[in-house]
Amino acid sequence: MPGPLVVNDAVVIPDAELVWRFSRSSGPGGQGVNTTDSRVELTFDVAASTALPPALKQRALDRLGSATVTIAASEYRSQLRNREAATQRLAQRLREAIAPPPKRRRPTKPSRGSVERRIAAKKQRSDVKRLRRSP
Repeated sequence: MPGPLVVNDAVVIPDAELVWRFSRSSGPGGQGVNTTDSRVELTFDVAASTALPPALKQRALDRLGSATVTIAASEYRSQLRNREAATQRLAQRLREAIAPPPKRRRPTKPSRGSVERRIAAKKQRSDVKRLRRSP
């Protein structure tokens, strides 16, 4: 699957920055399992990348905890399908790493009505259980 890896609208990683490795996969494959290099490892060096702007690169390094990201795919019998799975997983992982942080939650208190409804429901449940008891 030569070609750039599209992470999102603003970030496209050129093929030259991706390192592919192929090896024999365990699992299903019949007679070809011992001769076909269908397992795929895709490695991307975040620290050395020129595709990411400095702010996104720093955010990705902080969130990933490592300068390189390696994705292994061996769930399919075909090398091509494993390559597609690896590229999709890498793109998803990078999307999550460079996503902006979520908005901070503004702390709120429950309304007086909701507190009263909760307490009334607890009292009603208590009455139901009290009436089940033997005298």
